[in-house]
Amino acid sequence: MSIKINGNKGFAPVNEAKKSNKSQSAKGTGKAGSVDKVAFSSVLQEVSHAKQANSAAGAERTEKIQALKEQIAEGSYQPDLQKVAASLLRFLIEEKI
Repeated sequence: MSIKINGNKGFAPVNEAKKSNKSQSAKGTGKAGSVDKVAFSSVLQEVSHAKQANSAAGAERTEKIQALKEQIAEGSYQPDLQKVAASLLRFLIEEKI
């Protein structure tokens, strides 16, 4: 049973939905032994593919991060100073605007 709030008047029950004869008649006309089928939309399929691609990219990223950690620990990491400077300049310019 559902309850409807009527503002200052308090609570009141909501009428139950009436059952349709269509759904009952559709059940009676169905084939005996029929098989139910489910069709997923293309959006769900795309999401599934994106998750699979993301997990593959995540594995690559993990390997790259591990390699960088090893280089830093060994003291052999040499960042590209031009890229670092360009990134810092972009950051500073965006912060001032």
